Amino acid sequence: MENKNSFEGLKRLVEGEVKTDEDTLTKFGLDASIFEVRPSAVVFPKIARDVEASVRFVDENKKRGATEMSITARSAGSDMSGGPLSESLILSCTEHLNRIKEITNDFVTLEPGVFYRDLEKKLDQRNLLFPPYPASKDYCAIGGMVSNNSGGEKTLIYGKTADYVKEIKIVLADGKEHTVKPISRDELQNTIEGGGFLGNAYRKLKDLLEKNYDTVKNAKPNVSKNSAGYALWDIWDREIFNPQKLFVGSQGTLGIITEATLSLVPKKKYSRLVVVFAKDLNSVPAIVKSLLPFKPQSIESYDDRTLGLAMKFLPSLIKMMKGNIITLGLKFIPELMMILRGGFPKMVMLVELSSDDKEDLKNSMNSIEETLKQFPVEVRLIKSKKEEEKYWTIRRQSFALLHSKVKGKYAAAFVDDIIVRPEYMPEFLPKVNAVLEKYGSKLIYTIAGHPGDGNFHIIPLIDLSDPEMPDIITNSIKEIYTLVKEYDGSISGEHNDGLVRTPFLDMMYSEEIIKLFKQVKDIFDPDNIFNPGKKVDGDWQYSLRHLRKE
Repeated sequence: MENKNSFEGLKRLVEGEVKTDEDTLTKFGLDASIFEVRPSAVVFPKIARDVEASVRFVDENKKRGATEMSITARSAGSDMSGGPLSESLILSCTEHLNRIKEITNDFVTLEPGVFYRDLEKKLDQRNLLFPPYPASKDYCAIGGMVSNNSGGEKTLIYGKTADYVKEIKIVLADGKEHTVKPISRDELQNTIEGGGFLGNAYRKLKDLLEKNYDTVKNAKPNVSKNSAGYALWDIWDREIFNPQKLFVGSQGTLGIITEATLSLVPKKKYSRLVVVFAKDLNSVPAIVKSLLPFKPQSIESYDDRTLGLAMKFLPSLIKMMKGNIITLGLKFIPELMMILRGGFPKMVMLVELSSDDKEDLKNSMNSIEETLKQFPVEVRLIKSKKEEEKYWTIRRQSFALLHSKVKGKYAAAFVDDIIVRPEYMPEFLPKVNAVLEKYGSKLIYTIAGHPGDGNFHIIPLIDLSDPEMPDIITNSIKEIYTLVKEYDGSISGEHNDGLVRTPFLDMMYSEEIIKLFKQVKDIFDPDNIFNPGKKVDGDWQYSLRHLRKE
């Protein structure tokens, strides 16, 4: 591995800072994952030319013998897969590459370091929405959302980030910024004939997709969303070439994004929440199916363990909501009474409806209440935003609550993003529970997610200092991913691969598809300078060696 002095020359090539001090390296050695990988240096580019210079610097040094040198882009560091961690050079975007360049009624053009929360404020002023935000929307940034192909509570009706990326600017392995967007068959041919790095890469990519057309199309996971592997099946339909679909979700392994143009949608004037307390999991698929005709913009859920956690740490949850502690505490009396009467529900579903017509929204709410009478559920029609807040806080803040409240244990994301078709939930989730419950008190866990998609997030609490933990993590991953394969699902609906899932992609995809992923990586990154070990060539032993110690 290179040392700090290896990057002294980079300081003369960029306008931004290059730092190698202990505090910086410690900070950038962590994200929201279970891993810790200490970098050698961090560059903070001010302009796109800094990114170009950084890529050329790494490539030239690698060709001169610095074989371990690489460059890994990072935005807010909220990634739970270890995606932005590296032993070499980190390129951090949020400090300077954080400009919103243009907003219209249809799109926004911005840099990767823009925090979603700052974009949201601007869009609220125009009554617009960029819908595929994750639960970490208060601290994630656009670069990570694009690089991971993020989704979240509104994905059910609006789709994921890939559905909104109109165009990106990206620095490729030639050290130059390129514009990537959908192009026609004729435009593709013109780009190929123009040669250069991009033209040659497009030629090789098109040839690969043509040669393996049916194999690639048939490999697309049979679920509504997927962030595992490269989305080869979405690039070429023999009419339109969509190279941006390859780069979205690629975790910076093929190049470094410097700008994105994203589609926007009008925000509905009114929204209301229906809360459904399901007494068993068996009825959940039928409940979801009965709700879909009402076109909910989201169906979110959390399990009995999550609700129990919220009740146990109620004062801390109330503090997260910000307000009068007594008034807010009184809002939880209905839940406490329900639990005393009949125990914890197996699943709590948050069904969000929206409309530009207030009367239409009211009628839909009443119709849903009537429709759900056929199921063993309790239904609550929420009347105000203040009342809604407690449910959304439980759903969005359960991960943070786990992080902060259970002493001696760490909220660890390692089977955190599994997805199967919703109709399989009653069979699938109990089997997942059975795997985790084998480890007793060594894994304290909750399940939250998106039942409309069949996508669930499991965040166990573990003691990272326990010498048995590496084996427990490994075994539970293998057992649960075997179940995912059995039910024709995906090991990542939203959170992507990183250090935690790349080594297990061969449990989901065929050997042939894994080889195609590697060939695509070689086309765009022949010297393996961009975020190595993610998406292809994963090494679980390397990941285990870099588990956090505390």
